[in-house]
Amino acid sequence: MNIVAVVTLLAHCLAPADPPPPRPKLVLVITVDQLRPDYFSRWKSQLSGGLAQLANEGAFFTEAYQDHAVTETAPGHSTILSGMWPAHTGIIRNLLGVQDTLAPLLGIAGPGASPRRFRGTTLFDWLKAVDPTARALSVSRKDRGAILPLGRAKEQVYWYQAPLFTTSKYYADTLPTWVQAFNARRLPFKAASTTWTLLLPDSAYKEPDSEVWENGGSDLVFPHRLPADSVSAAAVIAGEPAMDSLTLLFAVEGFEALKLGRKGTDILAVSLSTTDAVGHAFGPDSREIHDQILRLDHYLGWFLKRVTDRVGKDNVVVVLTADHGVTSYPERTRARTGAPAYRVLLDTLITAVNHDLDAVAGTSRQWLDFDTGMLFLQDNGRFAAMGMRTDSILDAVSARIQRVPGVARVIKTADLVRADTASDPTARRWLHQLTPDAGVAVLVSLQPGSVWDIPNVPIAMHGQPSDDDAHVPIIFWGRGVKRGMYAGRINTVDIGPTLAVLLGVSPLSLVDGHARTDALLPRN
Repeated sequence: MNIVAVVTLLAHCLAPADPPPPRPKLVLVITVDQLRPDYFSRWKSQLSGGLAQLANEGAFFTEAYQDHAVTETAPGHSTILSGMWPAHTGIIRNLLGVQDTLAPLLGIAGPGASPRRFRGTTLFDWLKAVDPTARALSVSRKDRGAILPLGRAKEQVYWYQAPLFTTSKYYADTLPTWVQAFNARRLPFKAASTTWTLLLPDSAYKEPDSEVWENGGSDLVFPHRLPADSVSAAAVIAGEPAMDSLTLLFAVEGFEALKLGRKGTDILAVSLSTTDAVGHAFGPDSREIHDQILRLDHYLGWFLKRVTDRVGKDNVVVVLTADHGVTSYPERTRARTGAPAYRVLLDTLITAVNHDLDAVAGTSRQWLDFDTGMLFLQDNGRFAAMGMRTDSILDAVSARIQRVPGVARVIKTADLVRADTASDPTARRWLHQLTPDAGVAVLVSLQPGSVWDIPNVPIAMHGQPSDDDAHVPIIFWGRGVKRGMYAGRINTVDIGPTLAVLLGVSPLSLVDGHARTDALLPRN
C-alpha cells in the first residue's frame, strides 16, 4: 500500500462519525377508542380525510392486536407507549386504573385521577432522558385515555369532565390560561338542540337504520337530536361525533399555546372516545358507527393539516391505533346467524357464594370480587385459619361458573404456568394481563359472540381475550416511515420500541415489545 493510500485510510478511520439524522420535531400519537381495523376496508371508498391519508400513505399493519385479556380502555392505553403488557404496567382494571381520591379535579367535581398505579416508563421518559427540553401534551374525553399514554410523567394532561376540560392536582394546582380561555367559550353548551345527521346521502349507507337492540330501544333513527337544555347537551355531547371535533380543537389550541414541535422533539397524544360511545350504544354493525367513522375521517383530515402546516410534514411522525375492538350485539348475532350468544352476568352467583362463605366464617365480608373475567380472592388467610382449603373453594366456584350459559372456559390462575401459550391465545393473553400481586384466583372467558352484561344497560361490549375485542389497527406515518401494507403480526407493545428506534432513544425499563424496523427507513 503506498503512502497516499495509507494516509487516506487513516484519515477515514480518524474522521468523526456522521452525526445521526435529526429527530422529527413532533411525535403525534392518535388512539381511537374502540376502532376496529375492518372499518378501514368496509368503508374504504368513502374515506377521503385523515384516516385515508394515514392508511394510504403510511405503514399499515393489518394484523395488529392488544394482546392481553381485559380489552378495556385503561389496560389498552397503558400498553401503547410503554412497550409493556398490563402485567407489567400494573393497569389491569379499567375504571380503577386511574381513580385516585388523593388527586381531585381542578375547578369541578368528579372522580380524582392520576397514574399512581402505573409502573415503569414510557416513550416520553425515554425521550426526556436524552432531550431535557422535550415536552408533552395528552388530551382525551376520558381521564384514563389522557393519563396513561404518558405514564407517570407530570406533563400537560387534560380530559373532559362535562362541561369543561380539566386535569387533577397530580399535574397542577391551577389550569393554565389557554385551558381557562377554551372553557370560557362554553362550546359544549352551544350543542343544545343541534342534530346529528348523516354526512352522506342515505343511499351511501347499507346498514339498516332501525334495529330494536340498538341504543336501549330508543332514538334509533337519524337524525339524532341533542337536548335543548344546554347543561344536558354538554353532558350528552360526550357520546356524539361532535365530541371528537371538540377534543381535536382543544388539542390544536394546546399545541399552539405550548408551541409544540418548534424546538426539540415533543409528543402530542390524542385519544378520541366517540367511536367507543357510538359503538357501545349502536354496535359495530350500525349505520351510526358507519357515519361516525366518516366524520372521524373528516375531523382527522382537518387536524393533521393544522399540525403539519405548522410544524412541516417532514418534521412529524404519526402513529394511529386503538385501545381495543368490540363484539357485535349478541342479540344481532342470534338474529342473523342463530348462533348462541349471551349476556353473561355473574354478580348474583358471586353474591351467593359470598353469603355462603359468611355463614361458614361467622362474619360478613366480601370474600370474592369479580371484574371483567377476573375473580379476586380478597383474603384466604381466614380460610386457612378455619381449616378450609382455598383450592376446594375455588374449584367449587369454578364449577358453578362453568355451567353459566355463555361461559367458555374457567381457568385457575395457578394453572396458567402450564399453558401452551403458543397454541393457546386465551391463556397467553391472560398471562399478559395479570400482575403477580393482583390477587386474581380464577379467570373466566366467554364463548364467541357472548359478552359481559351490565345490568339494565344492554350495549355492545368488549373486554374479552377474543380477536373481535383484541384486533386493532396500527399505522405509522411520516418522517422515517416506510410506506406499505404489512401483514406480519404486531402488538401494541411494539409501538413504543418502534418509535424509540425512529427517535434514536432507548427504553429506561424492560419492555415486552420489539421494534418493527421493517416499517422504518434507515436512519443514516
